[in-house]
Amino acid sequence: MSEVIKLTTPLTEDAARSFNVGDVVELSGVIYSARDSAHKKIIQSLDNGEPLPFDLNGAVIYYMGPTPPPPGKVIGSAGPTTAGRMDAYAPRLIAQGLSGMIGKGNRSKEVIEACKEHGAVYFSAIGGAGALISGSIKSARVIAYEELGPEALRELVVKAMPVVVINDTEGRDLYEEGRKKYEIK
Repeated sequence: MSEVIKLTTPLTEDAARSFNVGDVVELSGVIYSARDSAHKKIIQSLDNGEPLPFDLNGAVIYYMGPTPPPPGKVIGSAGPTTAGRMDAYAPRLIAQGLSGMIGKGNRSKEVIEACKEHGAVYFSAIGGAGALISGSIKSARVIAYEELGPEALRELVVKAMPVVVINDTEGRDLYEEGRKKYEIK
């Protein structure tokens, strides 16, 4: 197993370009959580020339809608949602400076090409491990679209959040590479 890479946000293009598929990363710093509805609102703001509620440059978005926090916790279960649901929005956000995305599942060819072109990376968090992942989240606050409830845009401060590089800036895909190892030739 390779050494764990410790990364603090913002995610620079140089850092993103240094990753390879399969790299295990412990992510710390500020990230944002957003799902479909929040992405739609972010794109509408871009279309209307309105300022965004956060700076996309070097940002990392976690595709997640948390459960309510239990007593004494800053957030409830915080597992990843299917990244493909954001594929219609991701290439435009990547072109605007988004450097990292966290979710589960495959990405479209358009997202992978945008990652190559603009120096962004797609990480996966472990699906089904939302309660465990929530322990990496040290603070959470809604910064926009409160009316969306769990899908509101949140600023999260994370410490040593475990993720794996699935799509790197060379266009490689860990899921495809893994499948090829076991294909019958």
